[in-house]
Amino acid sequence: MQDIDRTTILKDYRLANLSRQLSLVGRKEVLNGKAKFGIFGDGKEIAQIAMAKFFRDGDWRTGYYRDQTFMLAAGLLTPVEFFSQLYGDTDMENNPQCGGRIMNNHFSTRSLDDSGAWKNLMKQKNSSADFSPTAGHMPRMLGCAYASKIFRNNKELWGLEDFTDKGNEVVFGTIGDASTSEGYFWESLNAAAVLQVPMALAIWDDGYGISVPTIYQTARGDLSRLLEGFVDKEGNGILLYQEKGWNYEGLIDMFKDGIEKCRKSHKPVVFHVKEMTQPQGHSSSGSHERYKSEERLAWEKEWDPVKKFREWIVDNNIATEEELFELEGEAFEEVQESKKRAWKMFTDPIKEERKELVERIYLKSCNCDKISYIDKIVAELQQIQAPLRRDVVSSAKKILRYICKECSTKRSLKAELISWLENVENDARHRYDSYLYSETMERASLVKAVAPVYPVTKQQITGREILNENFDTIFASNPLVLTFGEDTGFIGDVNRCLEGLQEKYGELRITDTGIREASIMGQGIGLALRGLRPIVEIQYFDYLLYALQTISDDIATTLYRTAGGQKLPLIIRTRGHRLSKVYGMRALRLVWFLIL
Repeated sequence: MQDIDRTTILKDYRLANLSRQLSLVGRKEVLNGKAKFGIFGDGKEIAQIAMAKFFRDGDWRTGYYRDQTFMLAAGLLTPVEFFSQLYGDTDMENNPQCGGRIMNNHFSTRSLDDSGAWKNLMKQKNSSADFSPTAGHMPRMLGCAYASKIFRNNKELWGLEDFTDKGNEVVFGTIGDASTSEGYFWESLNAAAVLQVPMALAIWDDGYGISVPTIYQTARGDLSRLLEGFVDKEGNGILLYQEKGWNYEGLIDMFKDGIEKCRKSHKPVVFHVKEMTQPQGHSSSGSHERYKSEERLAWEKEWDPVKKFREWIVDNNIATEEELFELEGEAFEEVQESKKRAWKMFTDPIKEERKELVERIYLKSCNCDKISYIDKIVAELQQIQAPLRRDVVSSAKKILRYICKECSTKRSLKAELISWLENVENDARHRYDSYLYSETMERASLVKAVAPVYPVTKQQITGREILNENFDTIFASNPLVLTFGEDTGFIGDVNRCLEGLQEKYGELRITDTGIREASIMGQGIGLALRGLRPIVEIQYFDYLLYALQTISDDIATTLYRTAGGQKLPLIIRTRGHRLSKVYGMRALRLVWFLIL
């Protein structure tokens, strides 16, 4: 193990206990009704602490919903923010990960300032915005790593110091073992091995995919045995490591060696971390006691990584039992205090809205016989211990229905309530509906149309030639632009609209890819996240179906689910088949599907 001092070890132990307590208390908050759903990272603490030690400014993370310890260790998440996200707090100050727009344990950092302009991404650790579909983040992981390759090999981009240090950034990826059964995993990993990009992927293997054991998930029952086919002794392919999820020393050594090689050589690295546990099961929606044997449950308790870390510290005389008890108590108290603080931050503004509504109602005296109905609505609202905004707004709308039209006093009360509701609804539009589309000064809706000007002498040329000249002008004027796809490079795409441009601008900017639409789309996502301007070519219109999840769940929602914190300035370019016979029917069906 690299030379780690006692202070660091004890700090890591405290952090492991802090994260474990967040998982335990977080589940209780769901079960007592304060949160709707919870999914947590218990059992993955030690491996994530070890991995995060080598995550540095300028690097990127693209992970999944077990990564809370990594985010805590990287300084990108606080315990208060953990609970704010669990409660679904929509205040960006309280919940900067997503502003309540995605479920808990989905993380991101802000690449843009409040005006939508790029921040200096080299002065912060970066996390792309997580989303739920299993393995769906693999294509963007590939793309973020591919950006480092472009930055390293295109010296024309070395001056972009806000985006890169000459391509030395590593992309840290994580995934659960069961999700490696998905096609996106294999497609993206194959592409990473072909492209040779700095993707450091950790696979957390706890033996189950929800209730389904590995034997039903993975051929030969061992992912590493399958991945050996990607290892090339000649220096291509991937680097493959294995380690136990409870081995603090071994994990640090493994991640140190692998990530150093990944950063230096741009070789993709896979860390298969085995013998991990999941102390609370998959999520708050079920119990793992229903599908794990008594023997397995006993094994998980014995080989719990936090427990094994504690034993290692005591056995090596690094700290006494009493010192560790004190650290455990500190972690427990911090979690309890963070929970209380986050809950107060979440509920106080809503209670204040309720108070304001009640005061407005009783500022206006009313002797109408329907005042008893209004009193009842107000009383029921005030009895709710932790009201939601929906409760307050619903009560206001009910009261409006009981206000008489004839009474001048009530007309005034009606005006008060209508005014209050308008203010609340305006706030709600910003809180819940903003950033469905770009709201910056660079948005497409502000671009002024340029009317065509036709020369007096008309020259007949093909559409292909016009597009070729257009692309030539774009590539000459903007070094951030690049394009890639099937048959895009050498022959200049199937319609030859890029003919001759690869020779002129080089293979880095006009590139051929394999037949793998989802990861082609992922390359575009990663490049766009990191400040480049990709044109993603999908050879034919109906092939978009292979990347439909990536388009709909990732590209289309990134701006919204980060509340304007990340953007994807990319273009998807495709073409239709001739509308005849089979191809025509396929294209028409796809058009009808997309319209619906």
